[in-house]
Amino acid sequence: MTARSSVWRARVVRGACAALFACAAANTHAENRFGFQFGPGVADDNVKKLDLGLVWDPGLQWWHIAGFHLTVVGEAHVAYWKLDDSNAIYSHTWEFGVTPVFRIIKDTGWFKPFFEAGIGIRLLSHVRQTPSRTMSSSFQFADMVGIGAQFGEHGSYQAGFRFQHISNADIKQPDPGLNFSQIYFQYNF
Repeated sequence: MTARSSVWRARVVRGACAALFACAAANTHAENRFGFQFGPGVADDNVKKLDLGLVWDPGLQWWHIAGFHLTVVGEAHVAYWKLDDSNAIYSHTWEFGVTPVFRIIKDTGWFKPFFEAGIGIRLLSHVRQTPSRTMSSSFQFADMVGIGAQFGEHGSYQAGFRFQHISNADIKQPDPGLNFSQIYFQYNF
């Protein structure tokens, strides 16, 4: 890694973190809710991931049925991938992206379980993982499904499990994709 690319990555990470904190600070008195999300994950081919997200819940609700409703939240993510492979070309990769997440969640209560699904976009800092494995393009799609629960007196806490598939949808070949299993924790304010 060159010194120039290292400086560029550091600036991008600092800028993304500053944007996350600025959005959260600007909305402390608004009716919409924000949350910070943290989640470790693992994928095939010895890839580990740490993910930091900013979540925006605009408070939209549809289809109230049997004590549950459909809602949508927006998520912005910055993630760090670590590749544990002796043949790794880049042992680390940064991932940046956004995802609209649709949830079917319980209407009321201290404990509100939910099912979620979303399709978003991602940009990767490196596409080559090993001499025989490449993601081919920095642009990727990230689709996921998950389960979880929001809990606490004001719904301030959330935890869940997600299965996420990242690939470029055959825009460019080869497109091996990666399948992540991830747990996450979230604080809403």
